Amino acid sequence: MPDMYATQALTALVPLADSFDKEKVTPGVLGFIVFAALAVGVWMLMKSMNRHMGRVDFEETPDPSVQGDTAVATGSAKQK
Repeated sequence: MPDMYATQALTALVPLADSFDKEKVTPGVLGFIVFAALAVGVWMLMKSMNRHMGRVDFEETPDPSVQGDTAVATGSAKQK
C-alpha cells in the first residue's frame, strides 16, 4: 500500500511541472551562491598551496652510489 501513496503524490505534482516555461528556467540566486562559494574555496586553496610551495627548500643531495661511480669514471679518465 505505501507505493500507492507515492504514486498519488507524484501524479499530483505532474501538473505543476508543466506550469512553468521551460525556456526561462535559470539557476537563480542559490546557484550563484553555490558557484561563488566554490570559486572562493578554490581561490583559498590555490593561495594556500602557493604559500606552502614557497616555503619548500628543496636541495637534492647527491646519491652516494652515483657519486662513487662518477669518481671511478673520472679517475680512470685522468689516468689515461
